[in-house]
Amino acid sequence: MDREALVLRNRAMAEAFHQLPLKHQARRAALFAIARLPTWRRRTAETGRILLIRPDHLGDVLLSIPAIHQLRQALPNAEIHALTGPWSAEVLANNPALDAVLTLPFPGFSRTPKQSLRSPYELALHTARQLRRIGYDTAIILRPDHWWGAMVAYLAGIPQRIGYDLTDVALFLNRKLDRRSEHAVLQSARLVSVLAGESQLENLRLEYPVQEHDRVWVRGYLEEWGITSKQRIIAIHPGSGTWVKRWDDARWATVADLLHEQLDLSVVFTGGDHELPMISSIVTKMRHTPTLLVGDANIGQLAALYERAQVVLGPDSGPLHLAAAVGSATVTLFGPADPLEFGPWGPPERHIVLTSTIGCRPCRVVDWETDDPANHPCMRDIPMERVLEAARRLAQRDRF
Repeated sequence: MDREALVLRNRAMAEAFHQLPLKHQARRAALFAIARLPTWRRRTAETGRILLIRPDHLGDVLLSIPAIHQLRQALPNAEIHALTGPWSAEVLANNPALDAVLTLPFPGFSRTPKQSLRSPYELALHTARQLRRIGYDTAIILRPDHWWGAMVAYLAGIPQRIGYDLTDVALFLNRKLDRRSEHAVLQSARLVSVLAGESQLENLRLEYPVQEHDRVWVRGYLEEWGITSKQRIIAIHPGSGTWVKRWDDARWATVADLLHEQLDLSVVFTGGDHELPMISSIVTKMRHTPTLLVGDANIGQLAALYERAQVVLGPDSGPLHLAAAVGSATVTLFGPADPLEFGPWGPPERHIVLTSTIGCRPCRVVDWETDDPANHPCMRDIPMERVLEAARRLAQRDRF
């Protein structure tokens, strides 16, 4: 198939993918019925307690941090709680802007299979009862399309429910904002500005606090691999949540070797346990032996490693946002996702985004399931030379 035909094919498939499937149309009818049910309303005095609902994984939760700090700055005496998945609680655990971090295995985000069609609604009722006992004045649905979180806030009788005016979500809201085409950081901040004020939208900074004990752990770990505190390192996180967002193993191997040889940098590969086979494949293709931090580090330790790096490279993923949050320079390869919405947050001269020029990008489809990977070349199209040039440019800059 020639390139023009492939682009037309993928555009048609992406359009079909974004259409509401039949089972979701049935769900929408059920949600309309739920939104008309009478719900409990709290009659006690105002608590000044705010609930931020964010079900996502690492990257999206990190991109909510500027909004959380914006809210705290505007309302220093408010009690602010975050409700997130157990997979992301560590991201917010040390955040000084939050009074509590509550966890919940959100349906659709947990890797545990759904027990039945009823189970998400049974969990919603159970969660609503628990939130009712705590007592909140306001809930902010930070994920724009999270109808389940909005429904829970409604069933819990939270008086003020803020979110974006998207069909399934808006049913359960009483403060609705039009969603704009803008970065995810601004989308969260705009919701929070209902309470914090529009002036708080300026100077939004993404910062993740690195703990000294995590720096000590990283120092010791690198020393075990023969890397002293004076040696410069470059970190590569080649994994991502789906195959369509990954680059080629052999190219990562060549990039790592050349950067080591040309810039005298020690290369550290990072990843989770499930990414070990991919990283092992990369290492077997290299001429030099890199350092591996795969499955050994928690989020705080990974942040300390990235803080130590001259530059962090990888595809669009949560760890690249973590690197930006600790002040590291980044080179991020984007395929189906839109960097205008999910690109690194920070000075563009320190965060280089590389994309393909193929006409069907960004399709915003990150799970093509069993479709042939050859039909989705948006990552493959990014030349190795561009990755090397971007990494060299950032690595040779004086960080301070």
